[in-house]
Amino acid sequence: MRSVRPSTRLRQRLSQGRILIAPGAHDALTARIIERTGFEAVYFTGAGFAYTHLGAPDIGLTTLTETVWRVARIVESTRLPVIVDADTGYGNAFNVIRTVRELARVGAAAIQIEDQAFPKRCGHLTGKVLIPPEEMVGKIKAAVDAREDPDLLLIARTDALAVEGLEAAFARAHRYREAGADILFVEAPRSREELQAIARALDAPLMANMVEGGVTPLCTAAELEAMGYRIVIFPGAAVRMAAAAIMELMAHLHREGTTAGMQQKMLSLAQLNELVGLGEFQEMEERYLGRPAQNP
Repeated sequence: MRSVRPSTRLRQRLSQGRILIAPGAHDALTARIIERTGFEAVYFTGAGFAYTHLGAPDIGLTTLTETVWRVARIVESTRLPVIVDADTGYGNAFNVIRTVRELARVGAAAIQIEDQAFPKRCGHLTGKVLIPPEEMVGKIKAAVDAREDPDLLLIARTDALAVEGLEAAFARAHRYREAGADILFVEAPRSREELQAIARALDAPLMANMVEGGVTPLCTAAELEAMGYRIVIFPGAAVRMAAAAIMELMAHLHREGTTAGMQQKMLSLAQLNELVGLGEFQEMEERYLGRPAQNP
């Protein structure tokens, strides 16, 4: 399957009509787990990247260079198409050209940019500021022109609902679609009724964002599919679950002075090595270096 570009596989999958669930991955290990458990795409989460790479909130602190490096590692770790959260495109339309080219070069199957002013912030935080719609249209046109792979998908996110209201979000989304966006993403609807209204108003493939504890009510993939959505992302679930597990582990270790009581909650060493493909590396070691495989 690697002979077919991830972008092409993603386009083909979206043409099937069934909603695509893309869990969020902040690193390569998480992407491997997503593939292992049977999902069909990975969503590179900008927020999760900020949390784990910088130990900082999602307020626009990560850079294009850092993002490209991490996305490359994720693409290398999985056969699944990777949908990339590229924040605002890391600048104006000129910067968007570079962003699209750099992310496409490392294998992104889809690239998402948003219409917030820099520095952006998480779509479920207050205090968001938007750029004029004309500026976002220019960014989308720049992204379209920078795209050398015709199957690379461009996702336009608007945060206008929280700032300017639902009708303004619709107006922006229509303009972004006309500018060349393949998929539309109206961020942070506040009710199921707003989710349904978005699906009725926009004649384009739509993406929904499920943030546990955010302003949008949690819906199942089946419910969103019935509304008309084509992609649903769960961007922060994995990193939040991982953080909770690490906090539990560290509290236990601090209290008990040992990790013995937590061992049953961990992957075994053998399970972890199998997950990260140790056997494949051992085979290459024997083939290329002439060394017999060694079990850990």
